[in-house]
Amino acid sequence: MKVSGFTIIRNAVKNDYPVIEAITSVLPICDEFVVAVGKSEDATYELIKNIPSNKIRIIETVWDDTLREGGRTFALETDKAFQAISPDSEWCFYIQADEVLHEKYHETVRAAMIRLKEDKSVDGLLFNYKHFYGSYDYVGESWQWYRREIRVIRNNKNIFSYKDAQGFRKRPNQKLNVKLIDACIHHYGWVKDPRLMQKKINNWYKFYRDDSWINDHVVHDQEFDYGNISSLELFDGSHPKVMLPRIEAKNWKFDHDISRKEYSTKEKIKRFVSFLIGYRIGEYKNYKII
Repeated sequence: MKVSGFTIIRNAVKNDYPVIEAITSVLPICDEFVVAVGKSEDATYELIKNIPSNKIRIIETVWDDTLREGGRTFALETDKAFQAISPDSEWCFYIQADEVLHEKYHETVRAAMIRLKEDKSVDGLLFNYKHFYGSYDYVGESWQWYRREIRVIRNNKNIFSYKDAQGFRKRPNQKLNVKLIDACIHHYGWVKDPRLMQKKINNWYKFYRDDSWINDHVVHDQEFDYGNISSLELFDGSHPKVMLPRIEAKNWKFDHDISRKEYSTKEKIKRFVSFLIGYRIGEYKNYKII
């Protein structure tokens, strides 16, 4: 069984993405790893090239900065990386530049790949998520955070990256049939020095909105305000080993009162109804669990 990993990245240094940690977190279960490196304003190419692994294969791309609606650019770049994967790979592990797989799940993921390899009704594997916010000590508790997403797919070129590359679909536009596995992705996209976080947000919006909207709606402060969050809880687990140097180098402070729960009215209703029926209603699911 051959497994390929793939990801996209651009301006990793400028925006402080933990892309090295992301890639190296899944390298042990991959036979090759394709990195689509977009033309950058920093040393991103050199950063990826210097990863000490002969599994890494870089393809250089140019992002279309004119596509400023719905993050479509991210999906197009993800498709480029996916299409570059070797045709003899059975499974493909997609990891985003701010996501990390804990090493304790390596065997779980590989075992699922082996077990389901011949079951062609399964298009991919579904992972649970923990979304870290503000610091490495807190995770999002509100239902505004997506709970699960597809991160392993078959090497079927009818599969494509959907919308802003959060998930996948199959042509013409079908949800993938997936198996939920007991593995979790750590998402660190909302954990940075507040100054770097604000820069990232300003750059990120350029892939979703035009300049007029950004000028009217985005706060152009020097530092990101982490206090504007509805609900968090303390993280009581362990971080992936590849993240420990970054965590130890953290140079800002963030504290949050976890007793403060400021759910929207819509979420309050959803939580109440879900408590009564024992099922989470209104959850975004771009997949079919089988």
